Amino acid sequence: MLKRGPSSTAGVNRGPFLTPDVAVVGAGPVGLAIAWRCAQRGLRVAVHDPAPGSGASYVAAGMLAPVAEAYFGERELTGLLTESAGRWPGFAAELTEATGADIGYRTEGTLMVGLTADDLAEARRLWAYQQGLGLPVTPLRPSQLREREPALAPGVRGGALAVTDHQVDPRRLVAALRGAAERAGVLLVPEPVRQLSDVAAGVTVVAAGCGAAALTGLPVRPVKGQVLRLRASGGGPPGFRHVIRGYADGEHVYLVPRDSGEVVVGATVEERSDVDISAGAVLRLLRAAVDLLPELAEYDLVETVAGLRPGTPDNAPILGPLPDRPGVLAATGHHRHGIVLTPVTADLITGLITGEGADEPLLTPFRADRFRIHSAGSEQSREDDAWN
Repeated sequence: MLKRGPSSTAGVNRGPFLTPDVAVVGAGPVGLAIAWRCAQRGLRVAVHDPAPGSGASYVAAGMLAPVAEAYFGERELTGLLTESAGRWPGFAAELTEATGADIGYRTEGTLMVGLTADDLAEARRLWAYQQGLGLPVTPLRPSQLREREPALAPGVRGGALAVTDHQVDPRRLVAALRGAAERAGVLLVPEPVRQLSDVAAGVTVVAAGCGAAALTGLPVRPVKGQVLRLRASGGGPPGFRHVIRGYADGEHVYLVPRDSGEVVVGATVEERSDVDISAGAVLRLLRAAVDLLPELAEYDLVETVAGLRPGTPDNAPILGPLPDRPGVLAATGHHRHGIVLTPVTADLITGLITGEGADEPLLTPFRADRFRIHSAGSEQSREDDAWN
């Protein structure tokens, strides 16, 4: 994919920073990981973003959940999630070794629970589907749940363990990836990209989340999510260790404990493009959280925040070359899976750039040409494109 010439010669980064081999638009986890991987291979890389890490990753809970996020009709996506989750232990270890940073990677697993009989029936339907895919879902009785997490409400009717569903702290992750990329020679350009023709590079990678729509015409739409952050009183750790994903009187909620004492509670899924916080969303999330873990009622509410996930019509990412756009690759549309898919996306896109992974079968279901792509910036595109 990479075209080498007088202005884009691959090699060790040294001396003045010449026209880059690779320009990455977007400095979230995906964009920074791609930049880091490319720089490790000796390519000159520039990352364009006026505010690195300020997008969806700043709001994200950081669940690495290929099992709990395996939904009906998304078999190919589930395969990609599972593949990437399997790369996370090595990816986390390599990043920590490169930077010395603690990225909050934890492996206690995830408990999936149902508060009422109706909640449990709904959850079991999904667990049966996940088990049918061969995913590791272990049903647990209420007594077994409380052996693992005594703080769970006594009325919880049942649950299951997804032992391979882990977590990481996205804010720490972005800081570490930025450090690793800069140490590898990546240049950070703190300027927005208004149009791709303004970017001079052998290859341009669009990893701009929701901003990819305006730059490329891809059907990437904003999906709003509101998230809360609580903190255990007294500064101690939370009173539970596992990530908990549950149904509470029909409300779906997740609870993610951090070593710092923080608990992330989320999240709404709204087809909206604002980042306002609504009282109703806060009420619903807190009610469901406290119904499952009553002690959370005594925690401090320290943050309410909203972000925009980059959604696509089939909820799957868009990876690889853009039709009729030579030298432009997409790495966007990760929706609620951007953190877990960071390692595999970085490897796949870097492989395309270096020519090592041009025939990678993992990419096939996620190619950009599965959608009708509008001309970015055209009036007709803006009028017709229901996702912008």
